[in-house]
Amino acid sequence: MKVITICGSLKFKEEMMITAEKMALKGNCILTPVYPILENIERTEEQLLNLKKEHFKRIELSDSILVMNVNNYIGNSTNLEIEYAKKLGKEIVYYTDIIGKN
Repeated sequence: MKVITICGSLKFKEEMMITAEKMALKGNCILTPVYPILENIERTEEQLLNLKKEHFKRIELSDSILVMNVNNYIGNSTNLEIEYAKKLGKEIVYYTDIIGKN
């Protein structure tokens, strides 16, 4: 069993959730970002910073990350996550490389 953290823009949260389920059904332990579900809730800068720190901790705990580069899009935050994973020596897998294999 591999521990995999999903990284990517939250505008692809539906694709992220579908991919997480498929990978979990294959026997992987999947760690995901916290998806914004609550409407009309204001998030403070401190709360947003905490979410970012928590996501980087998920990367630390993982064997690899799965970058959700839907339509080859990788934003600034995801680039930071990729660089952090590289620094830690984590395997980096791209969604566009596995999409045909699922």
